Amino acid sequence: MADQPQLKIAIGTYGHTRALKSGDVRIAGVDPAFVEVVPIIGAFRRMVRDVEFDICEMAPTTYMIARALGAPYIALPVFLMRRFHHGGFVVRPDAGIKVPKDLEGKKVGVRAYSVTTGVWTRGIFVNEYGLDSSKVTWVVDDEEHVTTLKLPPNVVHAPQGKSLQSMMKAGEIQAGFTGPAGVGRAGPPVSGWDKAGTAAAAADTYPELIANVEKVEADWFRKSGIYPIHGLIVVKDEHIKRYPWLARSLMNAFVEAKKPYLEELKRGQGDSPEDKRYRNFLSLMSDPLPYGIAANRASIEALVTYSLQQELIPSRPQLNQVFVEIDP
Repeated sequence: MADQPQLKIAIGTYGHTRALKSGDVRIAGVDPAFVEVVPIIGAFRRMVRDVEFDICEMAPTTYMIARALGAPYIALPVFLMRRFHHGGFVVRPDAGIKVPKDLEGKKVGVRAYSVTTGVWTRGIFVNEYGLDSSKVTWVVDDEEHVTTLKLPPNVVHAPQGKSLQSMMKAGEIQAGFTGPAGVGRAGPPVSGWDKAGTAAAAADTYPELIANVEKVEADWFRKSGIYPIHGLIVVKDEHIKRYPWLARSLMNAFVEAKKPYLEELKRGQGDSPEDKRYRNFLSLMSDPLPYGIAANRASIEALVTYSLQQELIPSRPQLNQVFVEIDP
């Protein structure tokens, strides 16, 4: 194409984006300038606050909040991370919490109220287990990506000098999310924040709230068709308008880059936690990283519903207001 723009792109390095970032798979019509941001959520924050990139990976709830507030970019239904969310939520053994409903009246730690993991799990607890989320005190210890987000009154910040991990140990909170979403990481989103040994190990000492979680998640997926989305792609509105071919070009490139990774998974290759997770999901679905509107409609609609219920967005948007409606 004669008019080939150079576009600044920030996406994580995964098995399914490796070929794209190495240049083995080209984005037709685009001269890509990849920017490495570690951890990738640092790019989310920079995009939300400064619109720094032309194309950027972003957490879905962060995106929907920003879009509702007028952000000048729109999402492609290319989801770079997937996982279920009945698990990854732990409780203190002495807190008397046996089922999600028991969280009412308790204090629960989550890195930020709008973190996508928290939104998915709260949504599941509310819609599948009858939790009244407004009766839980959600304790956060980091900023929201969208700083202008007005939080519900039952969201409070951890006291100065205290982390969720230390509060969980002291019994000042009774439950929390593991990993980067809560008690399994130390500090703000800087390199290595989710690998801090003491915090991660501390999270592993508490029991999961939902037992037999893999079976529960698989049964829920078969019943609902919902496969929680993470890490979508946003593109500046101005580029979508100026280059009508760009969305298709990006979709084709992401699909092509994913193919060798899927073959590796099917051959049993890959030892990272993500590789193992997606390989295990092959028993549930032929493609553990489905792109496009058709394959993800149930998941998108569920996350919109959960975000609305949790007062993160003011109203339900039309799908074409938040996504370029495109399929592979």
